[in-house]
Amino acid sequence: MKAFLVLENGEVMEGSSFGAQTSSLGEIVFNTSMAGYQEILTDPSYKGQMINLTYPMVGNYGICPEDMESDKIHASGLVVKEYVPRPSNYKSKETLQDFLVRFGVPAIEGVDTRKLTRIIRNNGAMSAGIFIAETYSEDFLKQVKAHPSMNGADLAKVVTTNKPYSYGTHETGKFRLAVYDFGVKQNILRLLDSNGFNVEVFPAETDASDLLNQNFDAYFLSNGPGDPGPLSYAINSAKKIMDANKPLFGICLGHQIIGLALGQKTAKLKFGHRGGNHPVRNEETKKVEITSQNHGFHVLGDTSEEITITRINLFDQTVAGLKKNGLPVMAVQYHPEACPGPHDSAYHFKEFFEMVKNHKNN
Repeated sequence: MKAFLVLENGEVMEGSSFGAQTSSLGEIVFNTSMAGYQEILTDPSYKGQMINLTYPMVGNYGICPEDMESDKIHASGLVVKEYVPRPSNYKSKETLQDFLVRFGVPAIEGVDTRKLTRIIRNNGAMSAGIFIAETYSEDFLKQVKAHPSMNGADLAKVVTTNKPYSYGTHETGKFRLAVYDFGVKQNILRLLDSNGFNVEVFPAETDASDLLNQNFDAYFLSNGPGDPGPLSYAINSAKKIMDANKPLFGICLGHQIIGLALGQKTAKLKFGHRGGNHPVRNEETKKVEITSQNHGFHVLGDTSEEITITRINLFDQTVAGLKKNGLPVMAVQYHPEACPGPHDSAYHFKEFFEMVKNHKNN
């Protein structure tokens, strides 16, 4: 079947459908990772977004159950240059096409993804639609233009867990950790578990007062989709945790929530940071780490008496990490769990453990 990718600015790209035979709308973004399409598709942070993968051949290694970052696809569409229908991987249990069809997600191949990336870089992330049809219709563009912007979108409520649950192996001697699920990735939970925490996961709107009464050793604010600005419930919870002088770690959306709780502002990036090759400088050691990133909003701010900017993104000098002076609080904008991506920053989970241990001992 033919398929059309229609952008809000009127650009139309024709290709072939290889996913679900249904139309879909979302914000079009690009990811420069060379692998990891399964982790990208199942990352809840991509809720409401259509993903343009810059790597030209996609589908080569199929779908592996252990590589899921959640229980389903959250992206609203996939755009690739060339789909590979016959995967070569002994762990593969399903083709990418069958995976997309199973979750009802459309995909289009045969698109000039490098041209599409330039359009997004020049014009910014915008609404788009994938339409499965033999001929183009002017109604496609009308639907795209009517699609709401990511600005002001509270999507954490949409992807969060419905009820609390325990994760991993709970053992005597491990620290009790309360994880706020704003769209948490499975590998974050795996690494928290393996680095010394008994992990309990809670819905996004859980009041921190309820958790503080349960005397957890530490708290974690997860990644997630959408605009951090409307998440007043999460910002208030972060303030309560910090007021109680409890160890707190935030990744991606969690980093933005901590920034807002500390009185900083956030803004939408023109086309976001998405890929596994983003250089970040540690402002304390001046070492550079290559990081995995996926976000469309960022924290505005400078080092002050209360806040220290700990990391800077070297692509555009935006804030990539911060800490609250005098409190056991740390936050990074990138993804140290790296699924997909490099492992330069995986030490953050051990760093968080040591911070909690030192706080307990003091």
